[in-house]
Order: sequence, then C-alpha cells, then structure tokens
Amino acid sequence: MKILYVTGLVFLLDQASKTLVRSTMDLHQSISIIPGFFNLTYVTNTGMAFGWNFPGGPLFFTTASILLTLVLLRILWKERSGPVLVRLALSLILAGAFGNLFDRLFRSEVVDFFDFYWQAYHFYIFNVADSSVTIGIGLYLWYTLFVHPKTEDTLPTP
Repeated sequence: MKILYVTGLVFLLDQASKTLVRSTMDLHQSISIIPGFFNLTYVTNTGMAFGWNFPGGPLFFTTASILLTLVLLRILWKERSGPVLVRLALSLILAGAFGNLFDRLFRSEVVDFFDFYWQAYHFYIFNVADSSVTIGIGLYLWYTLFVHPKTEDTLPTP
C-alpha cells in the first residue's frame, strides 16, 4: 500500500523535529517566531492531547496508543482499495499515533513545541504527530460529511 509512504514520511518528520528541538533547546525554553502569535517552546508531556491525564498515567497512554495503532492498521488494511482520501486520512492519523507511541515507548514522554497564542488566549503546545492526527481526523470527517454523505439510497434497509 503506497499510502503507507505518507505514514512513514510524516513519522520521520515528527521524529526529526522532536530530535532537533531536544538537541538545540533547553526544556521550557521559548523562541519567538512571530511575536504575539507563535513561539517554539520545548515542553514534555506524559499525558494525552491537551494535557489530559487519566488514572494509570503513562502505562494507560502507552497501552491505549498501542491498541489505537493496531486498530488503525486493521482499518487501513480493510480500506486498502477504498477512496484515496479515506486512506490518506487514516495514514495521517496512524503516523501521528505511531509518532507519539514511539516517544512513549522509548522516552516515556512526548516532546511538544508548537506554541500558538493570541493575547490572553494560549492554545495547548503540540507537535507534528498531533497535527497529523488532527488533519487526518478533519479529512476523514470532511469525506464522511461532505464527499460521501449517506443518502436514503445508501442506507441499509431494516
């Protein structure tokens, strides 16, 4: 499945960007890129997206990430002949899940560094893997809602 090249490329980009941040910045260091809007800020996260934490901590997130990755691989395999937009969306979600899983398995934490803000509003700091998951989910929802919406003709009969 050639679409897995996208997964591999995004995974490599994610890992390269995290390595660059770890090797050139100090933890909690912030570099202003666009003053008043965007910084590169090196932080680590042992929780989930948006700083969410659950009982079980790192073990829970690592286990959940492994299961999610396996489920995504299975879905991607089932969709191997499906619409390219669906396969692209799933491959982006898989790349992000695998990128953060890799960090959890080998570093026990995820490196985040994209830091957007506007005046008093400060968005959560995130990374390439998080972006990939978000874009993949957005593409999948867009396909589901607008490209291939279910009509009465395609709904199963009871």
